[in-house]
This record gives sequence, structure tokens and C-alpha cells, in this order.
Amino acid sequence: MTKHYIMIAGPTASGKSKLSIEMAIRLDGVIINADSMQLYKDLHVITARPSDADMALAAHRLYGVLDGNIRASVAMWLEMAATEMQAAWDAGKIPIIIGGTGMYLNAGLSGLASIPEVPRAVHDAAVALHTDMGGAGFRQALAEFDPVTAARLFDGDTQRLIRAMGVVKATGRPISAWQEDPHEGAFEGVATTVKLLPDRDVLYKRINDRFDMMIEAGALDEVKTLCARNLDGGLPVMKALGVRQLSAYLDGDVAKADAIHQSKQDSRHYAKRQMTWLRNNFNAKFELNKKYSESFFEEIFANLCENRLT
Repeated sequence: MTKHYIMIAGPTASGKSKLSIEMAIRLDGVIINADSMQLYKDLHVITARPSDADMALAAHRLYGVLDGNIRASVAMWLEMAATEMQAAWDAGKIPIIIGGTGMYLNAGLSGLASIPEVPRAVHDAAVALHTDMGGAGFRQALAEFDPVTAARLFDGDTQRLIRAMGVVKATGRPISAWQEDPHEGAFEGVATTVKLLPDRDVLYKRINDRFDMMIEAGALDEVKTLCARNLDGGLPVMKALGVRQLSAYLDGDVAKADAIHQSKQDSRHYAKRQMTWLRNNFNAKFELNKKYSESFFEEIFANLCENRLT
């Protein structure tokens, strides 16, 4: 029997969680996280992980499963997600992949190129160079070795830029060339893909309002606890939206209002990049630009029935 799963993609604050819970309830599904920051147990509030009440409504997997001292990779997530998907199928449930991390979603659908691991020393050297040069200068430097990757990334794509530099320095071959090789590890089965692209003004208001709610819910205490661990600043967990800004406020370097303002602005910029990626790289069977409705659900469910999912 053919395996099927649902993949819901959208920018931060687009309503993915609410939609996935509704689907999981109706279809007896298991929600599997595809947001790189929501993997970390250290960050509950500031990454807007599902609340305890939400998690009680439907099965959730891969939320808060990694310690902050772990450097998660796409390959690591791909393996964990595939394991959870198989467990869902074995239990007679449908996996519902949900997230906004484009590299994760793309890897699930298309697999990964077999790019060698970058030695830690090479990675650290790339991080140091990025710190010295800044995003724009670093991207220009990368263009000398890998013009294809440099052209498709933004100055703010810190992790991707550093990885691209690390790969070309470690292997002598651009990551763009590696990515043209046959891919492996794509999810089994047939995907029903859903893309959420709300109006930009509506999305930005949601982001601003949600960050205010995060502050009220204890985001400052969460960041304070994280910073007290004295983790390597280059770890992904330390680069989550809001962590740098709020830690600067806690250290007395900026005013609280300025830290909140900058956090909101960075979140909006991130959402804009997500929207651009989704429009250009994620071809979904169903696309929603406004608030979803009963008719939207029924259209998706009809498709699922055609595929003998229900």
C-alpha cells in the first residue's frame, strides 16, 4: 500500500500550527516538526513552539528534542523525521510535516546531495571570517569560489553562507556543484503539499503581536537561562530570532524597547525571505493566501480521499 503524508509550509506566524492541529484531529495524524529552531528544548517561548494545550489536542513529534549544545543538521533532521513518519504509518496514522525551514522541507521532498562533512577547524575559520567581514563582505568573498551559491543567497543567510564557504574550503569543490549530484534520503511515499502565503501586512502584524506575547510569556527569562549556559555563540540555538537582541538588553547594552523593536524587525525580514523562498522553490498542490476556511479543508480532504488516505 502506498504511503502518504502531508507537508505544510509557510513563513513564521502564518498559522501553520493551527492548520496542522485541525488536520491532525480530522485525519488522526501525527504532527512532525520541520522548524530548525523548534527542535531545541532550550527555546520554547521565543520560537513559538506549540503550547501544552495544543500538544494535548494532537500528537506532536520533534519539538524540544535536542539540547542547545548540539549543532543540528539537515541530514540529522531528515533521519529523525523519517523515523517518526514510519512510526506514524505503523500506527495507522498520517504524518503531517510542518515548518518553515526551507532546507528541511526541500530535503524531505528531494533528498540531499552527499556532501562531505566539513572539519570543525574549517568551519570555525569560516565563522571567524564572517565575523570579521560581515554578511555582505563574506558573500562577496564566497563569490570568488562559488559564484552560483553567492548569487542565490542573501547577505543575512549566515548559516548557509558559512556552510558554503566551509564546503568549498574543505573539498575544493563548490557546494553548488555538490548539489547537482544525485540526491539521496528523500521521504518515502506521496506528499500532499500545502503552502501558506498570507498577505504581508497581515503577517507582519501577527509577528509583532506574537513577539509582544512572547515577552509576556517569559521570553526574557528563557533567554537569560540560555545565556547562563555560556554556550558557543556559533551554535544554531544562539542565533534564534530574538536571542541576540534580548541578551543585549539583559547585558545592559541596549534599551528594552530597542531590543524588542529590533527583534520584531529581524523576524519580519526573516519572514520576507521565507516568503520569497516558498514562492520560488516550493510548488504546492494547495496554496492559501488568506485565512483558511471550511471549504479549504474540504478541498484538501477531497484530495486525500482520492489518494485513499481516509
